[in-house]
Amino acid sequence: MALHSAVKGKLISVIGDEDTCVGFLLGGVGEMNKNRHPNFMVVDKNTAISEIEDCFKRFLKRDDIDIILINQNIAEIIRHVVDSHSSPLPAILEIPSKDHPYDSAKDSILRRARGMFNPDDMA
Repeated sequence: MALHSAVKGKLISVIGDEDTCVGFLLGGVGEMNKNRHPNFMVVDKNTAISEIEDCFKRFLKRDDIDIILINQNIAEIIRHVVDSHSSPLPAILEIPSKDHPYDSAKDSILRRARGMFNPDDMA
C-alpha cells in the first residue's frame, strides 16, 4: 500500500492554527489540487465550525490525500465528524498545538486501539 501511495503522489493535509500550518507549509506539505484547492486550512478564533467541518469533509473525499493532520483542540470542536470516520484512509492524526498540549485521553485513534485490546476501555 505504501508503494501505491508513493507512486500516485498522495498528500498530507493540515487543519490547524496559523503556527501549525506555517510550520508544515515551510516543511513542504502545501499543495494545490487540479481544481486549485489547497490541502491545508488555517483556523483562527473567527473561523466558523461549519467551515471547519466542510473542509474536513472535503479532505476526506479527496482521493489525493492519505493523511489528515488536525490540531487536537480543533478536532474536539468537530469531534462528532472526526469520530464518524472509520475508514483507514485517509488516516486522521491529532497533533498538539503551541497553546494546547496533546491529551491522549481525547485522541480518537488511541481510544479505538485501546478498545481493540480491552472492550471496557471504549467508554
